[in-house]
Amino acid sequence: MKPLFSLLSPQGARARLTVLIFHRVLREPDPLFPDEVDAACFDELLGWVKSWFNVLPLDAAIRQLHDGSLPARAAALSFDDGYADNHDVALPLLRKHGLPCSFFVATGFLDGGRMWNDTLIEAVRLSQLPTLDLRGLVDGRGEDLGQHVLGDDAGRRAALGRLIERVKYLPPEPRVACVDAIAARAEVRPLDDLMMSSEQVRGLRRAGMQIGAHTVSHPILATLDPRQAADEIGRSRDVLQALLGEKVGLFAYPNGKPGTDYLPEVHPAIVRELGFDAAVSTRWAAASRGDDVFQIPRFTPWDRGRLKFGLRLARNLVN
Repeated sequence: MKPLFSLLSPQGARARLTVLIFHRVLREPDPLFPDEVDAACFDELLGWVKSWFNVLPLDAAIRQLHDGSLPARAAALSFDDGYADNHDVALPLLRKHGLPCSFFVATGFLDGGRMWNDTLIEAVRLSQLPTLDLRGLVDGRGEDLGQHVLGDDAGRRAALGRLIERVKYLPPEPRVACVDAIAARAEVRPLDDLMMSSEQVRGLRRAGMQIGAHTVSHPILATLDPRQAADEIGRSRDVLQALLGEKVGLFAYPNGKPGTDYLPEVHPAIVRELGFDAAVSTRWAAASRGDDVFQIPRFTPWDRGRLKFGLRLARNLVN
C-alpha cells in the first residue's frame, strides 16, 4: 500500500492530507453498535496507519499543506465530542504507537454531562419493556414518534436507527427534552460517566495531544441563527482556553456535513472571525493545497481488514 499512497499523496505542492475522524474507542465490542471501534481494532488500525503514512499534528499538517511543504503520505488523526474513553482507552494506544491526535470537545458535557444521543441510546439499551411507547412525543418534523418493539439486539438497533435520525434535527433544548422524555418512557436512568472530566482533557494535553473546540451543546449549527451559532462556537473555545491556559485554534463542526449540518456560506466566516486558525468538517475527501482551511475534509473507513481499509483510504485520496 505504501507505494500507492506515495503516488496518490506526493510531497510538496501536489500533496494530499488525509484526516481520519473517530468518536469512541470501546474497551469491548458493543452488540448494539458492532461497527464501532473497540480497543483491539483501534490498536490494529493505528499500526496500519503508522506503517503507511507520515502522521502529523493536525494544526501543523494544515499549515504545511497550504504552504506547500507537506511530506508525502501525510495524515492526521482526530476525535470528536469528548468521550471519556478517548482518554482512558484511545490515549494509551496512541502513546503506544507514538502518534499525535486532536480531540474536539463539546464543553457542555464535561464533568458528568451526557450528549442527547447517549440518553437515547442508553434508554433503548437498558429498557426492560417489550415495546417502547413514544406516542405523543414528536420529531423535528412534528410527527409522532410512535411505538417501537425492542426485543433482541437487532430490534433495539433498528429502533435506535429510526429514532436517532428523527430526533437529531430538533433544536437543542427541545431535543434534550425529547430524549429525557424517551428515557422516562423507557423507565431508565441513563449513565452519567460517558464524557470526559476537565482533568481528563488536561491529561490529553499533558500527553502532547491537541484540544479543539466543538461547540457547547453540539447543536446543528444550520438550525441556529448566526448569533446563536457564534455564541456556541466562541463559548466552547473560551471554556477550553480557561481550562488549558493556552490558545485553542482548531474547531470541528458538529455532525459536520456541509449544507446540512453547517452552512458553508455562513459558519466558516464566523469561525474565522472568532480567531480560529482552521476548522474541520466530515465531508469525505482528502484535503488539497488551496482548500478552505476552515472546511478541511475528514474520513475514516470502517473496514476491519487491512487490504479493504487501505484501498478505501486510497480511493478517498482521489476524491
